[in-house]
Amino acid sequence: MRVVMFGYQTWGHRTLRALLDAGHDVVTVVTHPRSEHAYEKIWSDSVADLAEENGVPVLIRSRPDDEELLARLKEVDPDIIVANNWRTWIPPHIYGLPRHGTLNVHDSLLPKYAGFSPLIWALINGEREVGVTAHLMDAELDAGDIVVQRAVEVGPADTATDLFHKTVDLIAPVVTDALELIASGRTDFTAQDRSLATFFHKRAEEDIRVDWNWPAEDLERLVRAQSAPYPSAFTHHRGKRLEIVTAVVSEGRYGGTPGRIFYREGDGVVIVAGADARTGRNRGLAITRVRTEEGEEMPATEYFTSMGGYLTGRP
Repeated sequence: MRVVMFGYQTWGHRTLRALLDAGHDVVTVVTHPRSEHAYEKIWSDSVADLAEENGVPVLIRSRPDDEELLARLKEVDPDIIVANNWRTWIPPHIYGLPRHGTLNVHDSLLPKYAGFSPLIWALINGEREVGVTAHLMDAELDAGDIVVQRAVEVGPADTATDLFHKTVDLIAPVVTDALELIASGRTDFTAQDRSLATFFHKRAEEDIRVDWNWPAEDLERLVRAQSAPYPSAFTHHRGKRLEIVTAVVSEGRYGGTPGRIFYREGDGVVIVAGADARTGRNRGLAITRVRTEEGEEMPATEYFTSMGGYLTGRP
């Protein structure tokens, strides 16, 4: 098939690689300019570099809404547009231009986790599966009919980094299988149940600040969701930022005030957690490794030289 690809970062890179390896005629690639945003510097394999290495013309755009781009798409006359990790709205006169429309590849099990950072949010929320969905684009965000969907299990110790590697390996088979079905003439794809749809925003600094009113189980998943190379979840101790590199849910139950530095348990230091911690029914978060404001990483048992005091959301 004659394909125009819209994509960015490693997700887009894997998609382009799959299209080239499958023998599709990729006639143009549209990608975003390089960004210094913390999250966009992660998994930042260059779509532009891969395209240029393979002789594919590249257009750099922040938004696909100019006349020059539209003229170029009409000129190359694609059978389909394939998009993955395109960060801005694609208007109807663009996504509806090819004879087969636009196939969007999204790293969640739609209709859940439409929008941004789906793997991180899914891990925080304790989902048992994550995956990749290829769907036909329509006027609503991540809402079109599903062509192909593949899932993988979330392991009990998986980090967001682990889930990235599990799901990014699904991109090639999902894309190639979806294009095979579309090329065969299939049109009876699976409509999404919009009553099940959930939408999430981009992750930002405020989203990695620890709230000790959360249950320890949720906080432990937040720490795993913010695994390197993502920015670590953080709290404050004695007015200074303290990053939580690793943590586990405590074995014992600890009562009192959320954020209290309470007890050494195994290799960790337990912090009281949960809005109803006063009842004594909650497990705490046993922090095992931290990073100081100065960038020094160490075991929590070395950092916390005595028990007592509080970890807080603000200095």
